[in-house]
Amino acid sequence: MALPWVVALLPFPDESLPDPVPADNDVTAGWTALIVFVGLIIAVVVLGVSLAKQLRKAQAARDAGVYGDPPAAVPDPADRADVSPEPPSAAPR
Repeated sequence: MALPWVVALLPFPDESLPDPVPADNDVTAGWTALIVFVGLIIAVVVLGVSLAKQLRKAQAARDAGVYGDPPAAVPDPADRADVSPEPPSAAPR
């Protein structure tokens, strides 16, 4: 039953009309390829921005203790060893 449809849809090459080989200057990518390429670049940028946004939201939720972890303590700048509360005074030479 499906055989007539398959036979009707199969492309049969016509021996009388060979496909001519185009010249090197006639072959170009065209505007469609440029639009597809630019569209793919835009899609990657949108996905990257969305990923960064989701990662920031997940980190904020983790710091708030949403995932069962204890909430992150806010670091005190005075506890850092590389930061001194007073600027170093200039010693006379």
